[in-house]
Amino acid sequence: MAARMPLRGARLRLLDNCGWTTVDDPKANVYCASPDRRVFVGFLPESSEAAFGELWHISVHGPDGRRAWSTSFDHDIPAHAVAGFLAALIAYPGRYCDCI
Repeated sequence: MAARMPLRGARLRLLDNCGWTTVDDPKANVYCASPDRRVFVGFLPESSEAAFGELWHISVHGPDGRRAWSTSFDHDIPAHAVAGFLAALIAYPGRYCDCI
């Protein structure tokens, strides 16, 4: 449970306030989806990827569902940097890019 508490701060509130859907699993992983279901954010401290340092997974999808781009952040990235990235992603209407 302790791993989930930091997420309940500014990062999750930011997504909640923008109408994102949030689902927690029993292992303390958190999955979030934008209202249009084109942006997905995963806070995955108990995933197999976390063992290799990948704590956050963010992906953006085109209208056909294909992934346009994705990124991940490890546990060394400060929480406020992840929050800033998410705020910019939400605020930027061209986040889907013309590449898809």
